[in-house]
Amino acid sequence: MRLRTAAAALAATMAMAMPAGAKTFTWSFQGDAQALDPYVLNETFTLGLLGNVYEGLIRRGPDLQIQPALAESWEIVEPNRWRFHLRKGVVFHNGNSFNADDVVFSADRVRAEGSDLTTRIAKSVKVEKVDDHTVDFVTEGPNPILHSEWATWYIMDKEWSEANNAVAPTSLAEGTDNFAAFNTNGTGPFKVVKRETDIETVLEPHDGWWDTPKHNLTRVVFKPIGSDATRVAALLSGEIDMAYPVPVQDIKRVDGNDGTSVLIGPELRTIFLGLDIARDELLYSSVKGANPFKDVRVRQAFYHAINIDAIRKKVMRRLSDPSALMISPKLFPHAPGIERLAHDPEKAKSLLADAGYADGFEVGMNCPNNRYVNDEQICIAISSMLAKVGIKVNLVAEPKALFFKKILGPNYDTSFFLLGWTPGSFDSWNVLYNLLNCREETGRGKFNVGGYCNKDVDALTDKIKVSTDEAERNAMIAQAYEIAASEVGTIPLHQQGLAWGKNDAVELAQRADNQFMLYYVVKN
Repeated sequence: MRLRTAAAALAATMAMAMPAGAKTFTWSFQGDAQALDPYVLNETFTLGLLGNVYEGLIRRGPDLQIQPALAESWEIVEPNRWRFHLRKGVVFHNGNSFNADDVVFSADRVRAEGSDLTTRIAKSVKVEKVDDHTVDFVTEGPNPILHSEWATWYIMDKEWSEANNAVAPTSLAEGTDNFAAFNTNGTGPFKVVKRETDIETVLEPHDGWWDTPKHNLTRVVFKPIGSDATRVAALLSGEIDMAYPVPVQDIKRVDGNDGTSVLIGPELRTIFLGLDIARDELLYSSVKGANPFKDVRVRQAFYHAINIDAIRKKVMRRLSDPSALMISPKLFPHAPGIERLAHDPEKAKSLLADAGYADGFEVGMNCPNNRYVNDEQICIAISSMLAKVGIKVNLVAEPKALFFKKILGPNYDTSFFLLGWTPGSFDSWNVLYNLLNCREETGRGKFNVGGYCNKDVDALTDKIKVSTDEAERNAMIAQAYEIAASEVGTIPLHQQGLAWGKNDAVELAQRADNQFMLYYVVKN
């Protein structure tokens, strides 16, 4: 087989000479970006696509290390004050100059009502313009990871936004949109020249980009193709140059085809199950007047019912790593000895009986069918496993646009769901704060759809945020994970693997966060 690792692909990309002729590059993903507004959805694909158009103060390289971007440098001038020195001579796609006013505006906009990225900057952080190319961020206390999520906090043009009535962010939850939902004006290496939602998005290089292009492309065409079979067929026929994800069952076929190959690599995303622990009565259940998920024995029963090894072998074709934590061990090497609850259907039945549900019950489950690797198939498998212990799952699998609007709306309209998460900071604080902290209006627990809440975990999260002692910090992270695991706040499943299919004439960089950056693409 000719499977290639991400590291090998990157080495080849960097080593080869730039071809003389520029090319059109066509690629496909299983779904489209939610919209073109960079604050519409905190979702990897949407942010990744827009990361070719917009830029942040920092960016991540192919190895995911932080690099300067719209900020040339930064420093901590006081314990609570970060100073960012902005890059001079940068222009937006429409020719407007980039300056400190755009940073201050973007900080306000990303934290405004309707934004799905409010956790990028805490509401308590003061953003102060020092001069046209210097901005200070003043925090309540020391924050050593302040900028770690800013690679996907993209800076918008204040003048353009105001001129086009796009000051307010597009809101997925409220179903509102504006000019920024369908048009872009970034500083990045590519600009959008055509947009047909769910059909085709065309990009061309931004000739005024401040950095030196590593690509040789003159035109990029993105075509979302939801059908796995159709997407693979388009790749094999040469209709498209790159497609991802390649379904695990088609990897050998793509790799064995003359002219195509598959890039295999680890992904940092954790796929997990969430349960509505917050409501007194589930929205979608045969149990009335009570919420069975409030009983930890029921949550443990669901966990014991899941055969993660069968999911890995039969559904994921071994392209996954079962996980007991809500974060990849690659991002927390000092993970404690937390182990998954064993697959034990009899134990699950016993726990359900002890909780008063010896005959089981019905519950609705929400799952995307075009977001994660084999997402719907995973949910079908889990439904079957739960049926064996007396739980009837009424599965609703739908495209991610409908799925996210439903479960991430203001009412968290779900009882049981599958979700995936890659921490934008590649740090455990992100996981704890967003997924395992109590929900608050401040933005804490914004993506804690199930409503798990333990104030001890919250208190540890606050200490982790400001700690500069690595050993002490890791010990607190481990303690927080242990508490959440013991209470089954969520049910981790696995870290899914990456499988990108491409034409052999194309070289690119595969990143472990599954973001596809066009400025590393070279087409012979």
